[in-house]
Amino acid sequence: MSKRETAAWATASEDAAGLVGYGGHDVCRFVPEPAKNPQRTPFERDRARILHSSALRRLGAKTQVLGPSSDDFVRTRLTHSLEVAQVGRALGQALGCDPDVVDAACLSHDLGHPPYGHNGEKALDVVAASIGGFEGNAQTLRILTRLEPKTLDARGRPVGVNLTRAGLDAVAKYPWARGQGPGGPQGPSARKYSCYEEDREVFDWMRLGAPGHRRCLEAQVMDFSDDVAYSVHDVEDAVALGRLDPARLASERELEAVIEATLDWYGTATSAQELGAAWDRLMTRSTWIRSYDGSPADAARLKNLTSELIGRFVSAVAGATRAAYGQGPLTRYTAELVVPARTAAEILVLKGAAVHYVMAPREHEPVYLRQRTELFDLADALLSSGDRHLEPVFASAWRLAEDEAGRTRAVVDQLASLTDTSARAWHARLCGLLSEI
Repeated sequence: MSKRETAAWATASEDAAGLVGYGGHDVCRFVPEPAKNPQRTPFERDRARILHSSALRRLGAKTQVLGPSSDDFVRTRLTHSLEVAQVGRALGQALGCDPDVVDAACLSHDLGHPPYGHNGEKALDVVAASIGGFEGNAQTLRILTRLEPKTLDARGRPVGVNLTRAGLDAVAKYPWARGQGPGGPQGPSARKYSCYEEDREVFDWMRLGAPGHRRCLEAQVMDFSDDVAYSVHDVEDAVALGRLDPARLASERELEAVIEATLDWYGTATSAQELGAAWDRLMTRSTWIRSYDGSPADAARLKNLTSELIGRFVSAVAGATRAAYGQGPLTRYTAELVVPARTAAEILVLKGAAVHYVMAPREHEPVYLRQRTELFDLADALLSSGDRHLEPVFASAWRLAEDEAGRTRAVVDQLASLTDTSARAWHARLCGLLSEI
């Protein structure tokens, strides 16, 4: 071990002092940093770096399910991420994970989402087809380790916010490169992955010592918390905006439609019978709302329902995981999150309700096609104009690129960084302008 590596390890070990369940390996950073304020742990610094990032701020104008301009009530990617962090922090603390690791991972989990949500993600995957595709989770890693300005390495290259190893690993929902996870090139890892090939160096550093394709416990907590927030809050939004009438949910025909949408969207691993039983359990809760007219009383009942459901799901998983692994701190690779089948089915059928009443109908709306067209138009405009219209960080990447693939990735990074609002503004400005050149 060189003197530099020895000094870095000594600093990491010192930083890890007092952290229960974590050691020097976990608090190492890709670019070693000198010891800082001893009043803050390395994981508190990680969380602060995410909170102060421009990438997090941009989520305030990016689509969650409904566009941020559609109504003042609806959740954006930012408000969703804040809610996921609250759920994750509570569950992580119950299990003995460092709450700041989980909190930072939850805040970070959607940083890579482009404008227009999953619709934009599909469009950029087409634009990036020649360079390995686009995936929101892989883009998140790229933002954290390259694009978000904070730290440079010894050669002057940007390395993003330079999170600790444990903090970065907790964001890796799919800890493999494209086609290199479960099932290989033909399996699900061909669609969901957390690393582009050009970011392999930092990814391999992050995964040093990790067992195979396993996700660390903190990443599992983040992923589960995302599902809880997504399932509960999207249904809340749908009810509050009149997309879902609770009175209709007592109808057997409506339930069948929700179950069918769930199976079509999420697959058949959970049976229709299990989904129906889960729906019955939810409907018989004393907090379940039977109607909604927007009155203060109904709004309060709806909010109480969301609180009760979140508490129900978190308590079930915390209890099941503790029953399997006992007391004491559960961190990193010392445990697997245990989600009871009944809990998983209840969350899934709520997600299916959001699909049936909001997401599936949305895909047939004209605005959905217009959004994809905007991104395709912008990609054509930027790819044909060199670095002329790119923001400085992306223009620099374009100029430093050694080939067309690198220049294409710079354009994709630029497009992914845009919000819904700025994408429309860029389209109005650039596509009209470039058509005249």
